[in-house]
Amino acid sequence: MSDTGQQITAQANIGVVGLAVMGANLARNLAGREGNTVAVWNRSPERTRALVEQFPETGFVAADSADEFVASLARPRTAIIMVQAGPGTDAVIEQLAARFEPGDIIVDGGNADFRDTIRRERELRERGLDFVGAGISGGEEGALRGPSIMPGGSAEAYRTLGPILESIAAVVEGRPCVTHVGTDGAGHFVKMVHNGIEYADMQLIAEAYDLLRRVGRLDVPAIADVFAEWNTGDLESYLIEITAEVLRQTDARTGGPLVDVIVDQAGSKGTGVWTVQTAVGLGVPVSGIGEAVFARAVSSKPEQRAAVRQTVQHRPPVQEAYDGFADDVRAALYASKVVAYAQGFDAIVAGAQAHDWDIDLGEVATIWRGGCIIRARFLNRVVEAYRRQPDLATLLADAYFADAVAAGEAAWRRIVSTAALSGVPVPGFASALAYYDSLASERLPAALIQGQRDFFGAHTYRRSDADGVFHTLWSGDRSEIATVPSTH
Repeated sequence: MSDTGQQITAQANIGVVGLAVMGANLARNLAGREGNTVAVWNRSPERTRALVEQFPETGFVAADSADEFVASLARPRTAIIMVQAGPGTDAVIEQLAARFEPGDIIVDGGNADFRDTIRRERELRERGLDFVGAGISGGEEGALRGPSIMPGGSAEAYRTLGPILESIAAVVEGRPCVTHVGTDGAGHFVKMVHNGIEYADMQLIAEAYDLLRRVGRLDVPAIADVFAEWNTGDLESYLIEITAEVLRQTDARTGGPLVDVIVDQAGSKGTGVWTVQTAVGLGVPVSGIGEAVFARAVSSKPEQRAAVRQTVQHRPPVQEAYDGFADDVRAALYASKVVAYAQGFDAIVAGAQAHDWDIDLGEVATIWRGGCIIRARFLNRVVEAYRRQPDLATLLADAYFADAVAAGEAAWRRIVSTAALSGVPVPGFASALAYYDSLASERLPAALIQGQRDFFGAHTYRRSDADGVFHTLWSGDRSEIATVPSTH
């Protein structure tokens, strides 16, 4: 820091603003890679000093002010903002933009709303600056040791930024888990959907645990062993791995499983909600993600839960677990997981169409294989599916996944049925199965809904045996008229 007033040399090729745990770990990761010199700045100078003193080997170029920070960056200046999403981000962006020059790059590495990213990119582009919204997944550990990174912004900005991000990303099979996702808000959009899938994955795992415990009547250590075994097969993933670790944790106070003393109310930071809201606006069914969001909401309503428990006179008896029950749970978990990912990728396709983004789904699956929270062996199969058919209508139509779901379908149905008969809620499993059945059904009851809509609102309908749009004169003689003439 320039306490002596001496001239600061522009020596850093990358800067980090915001030095809470994520920002500090990302800065340490950057500094640990050959060729990077990292400038750091925090609103609180004490935090900057503490980081520099704790990790002197990083060679951080520390700044007390925005002026010092900008002066320490070599051109084109490139800075990654790691501050809380919202007005704080806009404030930091403006501080940097007022001092940056055309061609300089500002990167938002937080969980920003992609619509804000689109706005910010447009506003800064008009000022000659490049703005990149970069989704960064992997939590605190990923930020330090190698995250999955989903940058948007211009291709020109990525030419400068790409090598820096590739130097810190997780690596799978020699490939850094980072790619230029698309223009303006594409990176944050894909990160949002990633988080939505994460919600669904976690809910499905929680339902599997509940079934093994309440119907399977396994104790917590035994369930931990089941998850550890599943982690050696096609369900191998970071979330399955940490589930076993959480279940094995003993509470120091009680001597029992820690999971038994954790309050059963799940929190949320909002990205799952954004995914559902956005998908609804795009007309994309993401019922698996939606049910995961709603399940967290239900869990966080203790007064309502208590009130219902007081009024319930009878609960159904929990069914006896049958031979192979745990294997059925595993099969249902895998099939439901396929649905959750299929819905997530559908949302990405719809978002890309709506915002004119050229997003390579195979590349997205590739960079999710390492560093991020939903990293899993499963994603190798997703990569292969999109390499075989880049314009795949749905992941469920891929030959491998179609066969995998078909192989587990009977088990899936047994699990959902057993859960319903036992009074064990499985909204994730059940909604995934309902979605699958909806796609697989030759005809859906939506025909009746269209008839109802036409009756009360003259919303019209199409016929399966003729072209055109029709309306029945429900309040008249109930004859049918064509509101849009047939082409034949």
